[in-house]
Amino acid sequence: MQSWVIGNWKQNPATNRDAMTLVDALVSAANTGIDQQKCQLMVAPSCIHLATVSARLQGSSLLCAAQDISTHSPSVGAYTGDCSAEQMADAGASWTILGHSERRQYHRECNNILVQKMSNALSQNLGIVLCVGETQAQYDAKQTLAVLTEQLAVIQTLLQQAGQVADCAEILAKRLIVAYEPVWAIGTGKVPTVDEVSATHEYIKQTVASFATPLANVSVLYGGSVNTANADNFAASPMINGALVGGAALNADSFLAIAGAFARAKA
Repeated sequence: MQSWVIGNWKQNPATNRDAMTLVDALVSAANTGIDQQKCQLMVAPSCIHLATVSARLQGSSLLCAAQDISTHSPSVGAYTGDCSAEQMADAGASWTILGHSERRQYHRECNNILVQKMSNALSQNLGIVLCVGETQAQYDAKQTLAVLTEQLAVIQTLLQQAGQVADCAEILAKRLIVAYEPVWAIGTGKVPTVDEVSATHEYIKQTVASFATPLANVSVLYGGSVNTANADNFAASPMINGALVGGAALNADSFLAIAGAFARAKA
């Protein structure tokens, strides 16, 4: 299975010039150093930099993702401050990150919102990177699997609402990636063991597969303080199909080192 390494730039960098410096470094190095057949690279710049970054990526092997899309409309409308799936696709995104813990925390995104966003994304042919993960309190209380079950239910709800479940499942099989990001590990330096992550990924895969047969081979990425020091260990697990990278994605060398670990492991 091809691995994926996705860089979530979040609200970084500050200027368009800095964004272009980063993407230029990625393009020049990735085209010669990473086997894209084994590890697909993707970056998710902020909305303001999306069009510029995606234009620079034209002709390269790197893909571009939006960090979010509007709930209210897949196209246009009177929704000040929102950017729709159609607008993101027009700006050059082919995927979108949805359900990131920071969106859940700061914007109070619930399952109903995420189901609508997923529907909007698919209507505009955007792939979905669905983020799931538990908080420190939930982890300590051994509620991880219960939390993931509740969060993954958005996939089942989307299939049920689609009516033609088989058709929607076939589409999702090509356009869905799940990223497991324990909230307590994001940017904290705290990292679960590879065995813990592998077991959790196995549960995610089994749960998603139970919704529809075509989803049996969904890719599940790990995110949460992934860096050059631990990437080889995570990449060695057959249950971990790549990484969603935060801080380390803001440096071309560290991001490509992580990608290299997965490319080597999945060779």
